[in-house]
Amino acid sequence: MTQHGLSTTAVHAGSERPNPHHSLTVPVTQTATYTFADTQDLCDFMDARMWGMAKGRTEYGRYGNPTVAAAESKLSALEGAEAALLYSSGMAAITSTILTLVNAGSHIIITDDSYRRTRQFCLNFLKKFNIESTVVPMGDFNALESAIRPETKLIISESPTNPYLRVLDLKHLADIAKAHNIKTLVDATFATPFNLRPLDFGIDLVIHSATKYLGGHNDILAGVVAGSEQLIALLRQQLWMLGGVFDPHSAYLLLRGLKTLGLRVERQNQNGQRIAEFLEGHPKIDRVWYPGLKSHPDHEISKKQMKGFGGVISFEVKGDLAAASKVVDGVRIPIIAPSLGGVETLIEQPALMSYYEMSSEERVAVGIKDNLIRLALGVEDTEDLINDLAQALE
Repeated sequence: MTQHGLSTTAVHAGSERPNPHHSLTVPVTQTATYTFADTQDLCDFMDARMWGMAKGRTEYGRYGNPTVAAAESKLSALEGAEAALLYSSGMAAITSTILTLVNAGSHIIITDDSYRRTRQFCLNFLKKFNIESTVVPMGDFNALESAIRPETKLIISESPTNPYLRVLDLKHLADIAKAHNIKTLVDATFATPFNLRPLDFGIDLVIHSATKYLGGHNDILAGVVAGSEQLIALLRQQLWMLGGVFDPHSAYLLLRGLKTLGLRVERQNQNGQRIAEFLEGHPKIDRVWYPGLKSHPDHEISKKQMKGFGGVISFEVKGDLAAASKVVDGVRIPIIAPSLGGVETLIEQPALMSYYEMSSEERVAVGIKDNLIRLALGVEDTEDLINDLAQALE
């Protein structure tokens, strides 16, 4: 099969030639159930499914949909994976995957800069099932190896992380895990397949909140996991039971968004680098966190692993919570909102958006400073964004 570039793959993978009804775009198959011509047709289908040969057909919407299947095919091609599986949200993807890969009495290792809801699920919810989790510092492989137990089944991390854009040495992680027969799961939402493909480094499963860059327009909720056919088949069986399935109309919107993923990520990479350099040189900024800067602790590994450094920048203004709020309220183009990866630039203070219920001391204890701002860049003109940030900082 001819190997195409990622942008060509983003446009064409997953589509039939021709599509049903000779439609240029993949049609939305909006149905909850599927029909059979007669009893023999049903029996033939059931026999084929028993032997794993019922490709492209099912009997009920929870077990599959042609529009969703097209999106999964495109995503697996982008990740260089054997298969991919879509879920109703990023959290549905991560929780379903973890529940599938561990059993009562299992042990999980998770890095400390992982998404807070993922940490909460591992540290709090899974305790009810006698599943223990150990948090280790991001990038501290000695601590990670020390945390491994005979019952360790899964290592979870992100690359880049939220909000400090830490980048993990993925091959090192994969080598350690394989030596101990442990599965690895890496959330690469911030990178997208255009900047980083964890499977290429030996990671078992890559996960995305497809709500973000993959959808690209802040109009769907979606999650995806990609990996080997064997692992995805196991996850698919559990998805049919747990029920967090993806719907066909959202799959259509995801397919539409994916076609421009390369163009959007290229612009967001450019905006990220230019604006990070501008902020680092500004006298009212204490620190900038962006993998494309030499000052970032993971700059060297980022250069080796990543094709671009992404569209998210975190930075600390000189001053306190109120000083950061002044900057957030002073910009005119970025919009105050959570999330990232869309065409609009979004801005937020993690201390107020995600950690509002904590005291300042509690936030600092988990690494969130009051003067921290996260900027999720869209595709606006770079100079407009720089000029806007400059006037807000003044």
